[in-house]
Amino acid sequence: MAAPPDVVTDDATVIERSRHEPDRFAVIYDRYFTEIYRYVAARLGRDAADDVAAETFYAAFRKRDRFDPVRGAVRPWLYGIATNLVGQHRRDESRRFTAFTRAAAHPRPDGHEARVAAKVAAEGVRPQLAGALAALPEGDRDVLLLVAVGGLAYDEVAQALEIPKGTVGSRMNRARRKLREALGGTDPTRTEEESHG
Repeated sequence: MAAPPDVVTDDATVIERSRHEPDRFAVIYDRYFTEIYRYVAARLGRDAADDVAAETFYAAFRKRDRFDPVRGAVRPWLYGIATNLVGQHRRDESRRFTAFTRAAAHPRPDGHEARVAAKVAAEGVRPQLAGALAALPEGDRDVLLLVAVGGLAYDEVAQALEIPKGTVGSRMNRARRKLREALGGTDPTRTEEESHG
């Protein structure tokens, strides 16, 4: 039995139809909000994630007339918007990673630093990793986190950041090398397959 004609499953078609029927954009929101939220929360923390994830979809809704399916899929387009918004919060992100490093090194029992250290421990973020991430150049950090946190493939990262796929590979290699150096030879970005392959 065929789906009713008003059921649209293709993302590009949903975007196209939402230009004349704005309520249809809710399908894109429903499909991708949780994924985008997780990515933003990993980059900026949960406090900022609600606002930035919502802003991502608001920006996508406003820009839906400019979405071109020939240039790529909706998912990396949304990650590109989210990454740009994260960039606006980048100073806070760098300060957050630096605070994690300091807090773990010198925790105080009742102060803000102790709360930050507890939060870091709860989130499983090692202070050395946080410091290494803070030290990465913005472009390298964006590529690394889009792959590691967002789960995007290199071609999707290239689309999201509007850079060549080769640039994605070189930024990822550079970021991995710097993380390995900062973590004493451990590469937290390696998958289980790569470790045993």
